[in-house]
Formats: sequence, C-alpha cells, structure tokens
Amino acid sequence: MTSPMYSTSVPVFQQMLGSLQVILQKAQAHAAEKKVEDQVYLQARLAPDMFNLIRQVQIASDFAKGIAARLAGVEVPDYQDTEATFEDLQARLTKTLAFINGLNAAQFEGSENREIVLRPGTPKEKKLSGHAYLLGYGLPQFFFHVTTTYAILRHHGVELGKRDYMGAY
Repeated sequence: MTSPMYSTSVPVFQQMLGSLQVILQKAQAHAAEKKVEDQVYLQARLAPDMFNLIRQVQIASDFAKGIAARLAGVEVPDYQDTEATFEDLQARLTKTLAFINGLNAAQFEGSENREIVLRPGTPKEKKLSGHAYLLGYGLPQFFFHVTTTYAILRHHGVELGKRDYMGAY
C-alpha cells in the first residue's frame, strides 16, 4: 500500500506543477501574439503589496519541493531564485518535478508523525506533526501561490480556464 502522506502530496504537486507549466506556456504565447513584452506578465501582481508572478512561481516550487523533502526525510534542495524569464521559470518547474519524481512512497512512511520544524532557531519557530504540516500549512500555501499565478495571468487577459488550472489528473 502506498503511504497516504505520499499519495496526498506528491501526485498533487506533480499535477499542479504540470498545470503551471502549461499556464506559463500559454502566457508566453499570449504575450507574443499580443506583442506584449514578457516582463509585463512576469512582473505583474494583483495588488501593490503582493509578490509578482515570478516570485509566485518560485514560492509554489519552494513549497512543493520543501514539503516533499521534509516528509520524505531528505534535505530540501536549495534554489537561488534567479529566474527572470518564462524559460527560467519552466526550467525551475522541470527541476522541481525531477526532484519530486525522484522520491518514493517508502520514504514517506510514518511521516504523518514526523516532527516538522518551521523557521528553526528563530522567534517564529513552529513545530508541527507531518500530518498537520501537510494538510494545515503546506498544501494551503502551495495552492495559494499556484492560484495567484493563475489569477495574475487571467487578470492580464491570458485565456485560461479551469481545465488549465486543474492540469492533467
């Protein structure tokens, strides 16, 4: 039997990171078709105090790889956040998917009870069980940044629908 922690995380990340790849492809094609500079979309945000599209994708990637790594009991890969183009973001998503795809269900066994420490050694340190971390913190954070990426592009006229958001399932 596959670990429920694995099946509740890895396939979800695979699906939604794949949908982000398609959404970004459509955004790049839309920019070219409408003769809009890519940076208009890449620097776009829904509100002045929110992160731009590039950062939304980076954070979605960070949550996917971070959650998967912590639950699997392996080191979280360190990405430098230097992406500046659609191609860079696609490469980051491909790298994130490759990392996640390299994990196996056995690594997630017992992770529902594994202690996950967020912001260790800081005044904001928080300890959660793997189960609480995944369902109460990690997945909501991940979906927020995926959804915000979608919303930024939809707001800027990129023709996207629910099927694009959902990806292949």
